[in-house]
Amino acid sequence: MSYLAYVAGFGFAVTAFLWLRDLRIFYRTALPGYRKAAYRGVLYTALALLGYFITSLTEDWVFLGLALVLAALYLQGRVERERVWHNEDAIQRFFGRVERTKDKSPRKRP
Repeated sequence: MSYLAYVAGFGFAVTAFLWLRDLRIFYRTALPGYRKAAYRGVLYTALALLGYFITSLTEDWVFLGLALVLAALYLQGRVERERVWHNEDAIQRFFGRVERTKDKSPRKRP
């Protein structure tokens, strides 16, 4: 196993983290751009996982696996999203902390 398998594994972890962050933001805000990003994130994470498996299991197809991971990262960033942050710091943006705008209960509370 080459050191490139670790690079592919890190790329897969980043892709999965971005997908879960988009999912959290969609859950808290119900914005359609983050809904699309969360749905597509499933496909991009699967593509990155496939690239990681190809990179770590075969010696002949290492660069193909890395290309799949990089393609997943590229496509993850191309999805159009709404602006949800205005004056938050980097840690809040990193973890996807936003104000809740979605009402969870079907009825109003007294």
